[in-house]
Amino acid sequence: MTSSSISTMSAAEPLASRREIVAAAVTAAAAAAGTTGSAQAQTLPMLRFFNPPGMSSPPTYSHVVEVNGPHRVVYLAGQTGADATGKIAEGFRAQALQVMENLKTALASVGGGFEHVVKLNSYLTNIEANGAEFREVRGSYFPNKQALPASTLVHVPRLANPAFLLEIEAVAILPPKA
Repeated sequence: MTSSSISTMSAAEPLASRREIVAAAVTAAAAAAGTTGSAQAQTLPMLRFFNPPGMSSPPTYSHVVEVNGPHRVVYLAGQTGADATGKIAEGFRAQALQVMENLKTALASVGGGFEHVVKLNSYLTNIEANGAEFREVRGSYFPNKQALPASTLVHVPRLANPAFLLEIEAVAILPPKA
């Protein structure tokens, strides 16, 4: 639907749905970028991980992750220390490893990996006791220190199940589906 067709519509004609407008905009943007059916659609989107001048340079996350180009945004629900059977791992390190393995499985289900994660929100019930161990485990899953996701770490009094010691949710950017 073009702007000229919108302006010439009579009051009796229904307006386009939000979904139709968004779909048209996405199609126009992809066409303008020249990515429809091209080899470019098969490459990773342009991701830029950085700490702007005038801000600190933290060793465990990036302040800014910029995404440009055609891509899929994947939101991962908060993952806990429970395995596929519902069994909760014993102890903080075991739960942290299980959380990361759950994230790994979720990412793999959409064709991704930790290199696609651009944002983490982490919730710990005891940052003072477990913060350093958490950062160590998390760091082992993000070996590229030049492309660390933006990250937030929050102390919470408890999670949905009192046996959970941490929960992590993530946002990933993946190439468009072929």
